Amino acid sequence: MAPVKLPTPVLRRREADHGELARAMRARVRGEVRFDAGTRAMYATDASNYRQVPIGVVLPHDPDDAVAAVEVAREHGAPVLSRGGGTSLAGQCCNVAVVLDWSKYANRVEAIDPDSQTVIVQPGCVRDELSRITTRHSGLVFGPLPATHSHCTIGGMIGNDSCGTTTQWCGTTAGNVERLEVLTYDGVRMWVGPTSEDEYARIQAEGGRRAEIYRRLRELRDRYGDEIRRRTPDVPRRVSGYNLVDLLEERGFNVARALVGTESTCVTVLRAELRLRAEPRARAMLMLGYRELGAAGDHVPEVNGYTPFILEGMDAKLLAYEELERLHPEAFPLFPGREAWLLAEFGADTLDEARQRAEEVAARIGHDDATVLTEKSLRDQVWDVRESGLGATARTPGGGPDTWPGWEDSAVPPERLGEYLRGLTALFDEFGYSAASLYGHFGHGCLHVSIPFDLVTAEGVRRYRRFVERASDLCLGLGGSLSGEHGDGQSRGELLTKMYGETMVRAFEEFKAIFDPENRMNPGKVVHPNRLDTQLRLGGDYAPMEPPTVFEYPEDSGRFSRAAVRCAGVGQCRRLEPEGGVMCPSYLVTREEQHSTRGRARLLFEMLRGETITEGWRSPAVAEALDLCLACKGCKHDCPVFVDMGTYKAEFLSHHYARRIRPLDHYSLGWLPLWARLALLAPNTVNAAAHLPGVSGIVKRLGGIDPRRELPRFARASFIRWFRRRTPRGSGHRGRVLLWPDSFNTYLSPGVLAAAVGVLEAAGFRVTLPDRAVCCALTWISTGQLGVAERVLRRSVAAVAPQLHDDVPVVALEPSCAAVLRADAHELLGDDPDTRRLAARTKTLAELLTERAPDFRPRLSGRDPQPVRAIVQAHCHQHAVLGFDPDLALMRDIGLAPERIDSACCGLAGNFGMVPAHRDVSLGCAEQALLPAVRAADEHTLLLADGFSCRTQIEDAGPGRRPVHLAEVINAAVRGVPLGAYPEEAVAVRSDGRRAHR
Repeated sequence: MAPVKLPTPVLRRREADHGELARAMRARVRGEVRFDAGTRAMYATDASNYRQVPIGVVLPHDPDDAVAAVEVAREHGAPVLSRGGGTSLAGQCCNVAVVLDWSKYANRVEAIDPDSQTVIVQPGCVRDELSRITTRHSGLVFGPLPATHSHCTIGGMIGNDSCGTTTQWCGTTAGNVERLEVLTYDGVRMWVGPTSEDEYARIQAEGGRRAEIYRRLRELRDRYGDEIRRRTPDVPRRVSGYNLVDLLEERGFNVARALVGTESTCVTVLRAELRLRAEPRARAMLMLGYRELGAAGDHVPEVNGYTPFILEGMDAKLLAYEELERLHPEAFPLFPGREAWLLAEFGADTLDEARQRAEEVAARIGHDDATVLTEKSLRDQVWDVRESGLGATARTPGGGPDTWPGWEDSAVPPERLGEYLRGLTALFDEFGYSAASLYGHFGHGCLHVSIPFDLVTAEGVRRYRRFVERASDLCLGLGGSLSGEHGDGQSRGELLTKMYGETMVRAFEEFKAIFDPENRMNPGKVVHPNRLDTQLRLGGDYAPMEPPTVFEYPEDSGRFSRAAVRCAGVGQCRRLEPEGGVMCPSYLVTREEQHSTRGRARLLFEMLRGETITEGWRSPAVAEALDLCLACKGCKHDCPVFVDMGTYKAEFLSHHYARRIRPLDHYSLGWLPLWARLALLAPNTVNAAAHLPGVSGIVKRLGGIDPRRELPRFARASFIRWFRRRTPRGSGHRGRVLLWPDSFNTYLSPGVLAAAVGVLEAAGFRVTLPDRAVCCALTWISTGQLGVAERVLRRSVAAVAPQLHDDVPVVALEPSCAAVLRADAHELLGDDPDTRRLAARTKTLAELLTERAPDFRPRLSGRDPQPVRAIVQAHCHQHAVLGFDPDLALMRDIGLAPERIDSACCGLAGNFGMVPAHRDVSLGCAEQALLPAVRAADEHTLLLADGFSCRTQIEDAGPGRRPVHLAEVINAAVRGVPLGAYPEEAVAVRSDGRRAHR
């Protein structure tokens, strides 16, 4: 049978008129239509090596809205790309096209049928959100679980035929799709799925374009059937190429599953009917350690024989990288000193049965290094290590090279995995890529790896290509698949002829042409692909702007351009739930890509590239995206590659407003330490005037402050004057400690400092203060007034240098100030010995008491023996920079039962929440978890918040409860007074004159 030869499709000569196209879109699409440079720049890349600036971006409200958008695109000849979470690693989610981003609006779960165990869902629904909803209504989940499960969308999973750890149990996404509602570029809207003879006859009887599509699909199947059977690799993780095997008669002529994995190159998916499954009720993990990675691969077939629920593998290099990056340190003791591990989970109805199953397998295998874990928290720690693989290896720690995708998910038959691991490792050594770490879904023979390709020189790009060609020969020679999870896109589309042969590739081309004859759907991907070494995000001609900066960026070789390329596109900042982290508060509220850490990082990258965003530091698009960054530093901790957007924002603002008029709040709240010191000259007069009806509104207006916010009240008495006049107390046998009089507590909440003095003296420390005014310059840093910040901070370091030389610890009570002293100061002032000493000596109150006074644990009095329940709001900087475990441990020791709020951020964040334009986002952040927890707390529950911003947000937006600082609680325990009855000396310097209450 001679195959039908198709001409290579080309783009229409009538290119889209972008201005006319944008106007037509806005007229007919109810969702958001964005053709501005900033949005196009943000969507120019995914998590791959590729970059193509789109024509524009449309956020449809629902499937009907997407139909309207595709119709307008068709009328103007514009290509279309349907995009999910944008985490694709092969370049399939970037193109010169109209991008449909479903994630913000078109994300509903429309129907759940527990009887048939199915669900109908819109493409933008996030995988974990779907399973949360289906579990609540039916006890069932959607099976596939990629590492990005907290933020990847169902539409993206369908486009990519996503897999994940649980595919060992449930199969790939294709195997869990029942039907799809799809739209062709030329306007055919239809549900597709398995097609019986009767259904096929009915479709043909109806006639029209749909009948033509089905007829041509059957003809293609009949022509290429034998070739499809012969050339389709029989491996569990065959994601490369189109699923033509599902068109075969023995597979039910399943058009839906044939379209899964086509990466938006054939149709637009509007809805999906998915199969749901019941997960095992209990699981136990079997950890097997090996002296060599290949030996772990050799053992996979034997372990597979016991049908594990999950079977993963990883090398010791991944663990070493995560240890250097301080990722999941609690999990390190679970891994013995080996070079590789297999991680097998076994499911059962009860935990005892699961444990017995794992122990039985361990006994039968007879391996000399086997551990069984049943406790969920321990298993979660192990999986956290495994799921952090992509981010942890994207930039090797300790000054190692950056690593990139490009050969990150190949798969071979599991019985040949050991052979493949050894061959690939040898290839790494030959090419000088030995920094690469290997891990993945070993049970299905699928490997993940990020490789230190040189993608910024012409020779490096040529070497990258040579490696991929050699690696593909190795993989295919073992009967494998180029992709076992992430798809083909651009990075592997060019290699499909090597895997399938020319005849099958022609079949792929015909398949696409049946649905998309004019090649308008995501052109240049999978079939008729662009070369794998073109359209690179970096490339041999990459020459970003290298501007002088104020911060030093020591972790990025002193270059802001390297900091801007740090983001690997994993998208963890797009999670829909805080889940114990902080990143990214504004995205949780707005669900906007530009308000995610990734979106902001992409804009900074494009700003330095200077092509789509051409205004440099003056860019309004970058300024708009950074405007809603709360500088919470959550990304510095939660982002797997430690993007520090708070610092990047301060740097940008410094240049953006250089020699320009700044926003009013930069002058009012940005200079708060100065105004507070001046207010101390006549605090009663200042407070009365600032809160006088009529005057208060004028003050807020002049200061750029939200009129619905309460202005802070300055202290009625000077804490520093009070401290200097008093007689030191306590034995001082533990030595001196320098208490940092931060501006927030000194001028606004002096009772906190007074309480800390009482605690430290009772613990045996001699408390001292700096001999002159000091400030960490936080307010100037956060508003980008870095010249002032540097001068203030340098003077402050000089003021405390003598105590630092004597190894005196510095106790900082305000978490944001402590974070500056411990981290930001070093980047701002450079490699200064005293700055290093200050960072090393700075302690939180809990850290100091834990390290220097372990026997000092006063117990709360006036209570029954039961611990006092306490709701605790950890400041973002405690989470991201300082650490919070010592605080929780200390709370328990003094008689509290702390419950940490699983909150992203309080939302106030210094000046952020005080600005009128930020009010909705500020309160939206607080409503994520903080304010609901405060409202739910009864009157006997203590509210703890060390951050001044956190306490202010609770008092201002909460139900009238006053939270307290940990220092105040410990001081109450020291004095033996009931909570809320503080010594008169502390009350005397409070700003409001009121006693604290629970």
